[in-house]
Amino acid sequence: MTEAGAGVDDRHDRARASAPGSEPLARAVFALLVLACFAAFLVTQRLKHTPTAVHRYMLANAFSPYPGGQPKLEAIAFELANTEAVTVTIVDGDGNTVATLVRDYRLLRYKQFSLRWNGRRGTTRRYGHVATPDGRRILVAEPAGAVASPGEYRVGVSLHGRGQQVLLPRSFALVKP
Repeated sequence: MTEAGAGVDDRHDRARASAPGSEPLARAVFALLVLACFAAFLVTQRLKHTPTAVHRYMLANAFSPYPGGQPKLEAIAFELANTEAVTVTIVDGDGNTVATLVRDYRLLRYKQFSLRWNGRRGTTRRYGHVATPDGRRILVAEPAGAVASPGEYRVGVSLHGRGQQVLLPRSFALVKP
């Protein structure tokens, strides 16, 4: 071997020898990273299969509480994963509560809860009912305040047992005819 080639081999051997224990350390770090990825995968799978607190929600896309507008009431429906008392509110685009539809209303788990909002501001003090063709009764919240401004709104569900506020991901529009 030439003298130049021997110098290159010597530098490589010296570099490897200058970091004693680096190979076992690298293996340990790699093993820890593999374990962390596996744990993250398991947590993700569990979260994917855990039912959300509020699910199977349905909303009309738009409604108009004004004379001549169709339909007159916003249709809201959802189910809970657990039996508990809820407060259902209507929230505007700025996150302000516009109307409180029910307060401390006990709902059973996996039982669809349907209610209607008349588009008015304030806290509901009076309720009505609407019957569906199949005989189900739907609660109609009738706040007596002024009609809310046209715009996008969302439904908020406060779960008292969990101390959690859930905003339904879909919004609906209150429109003028």
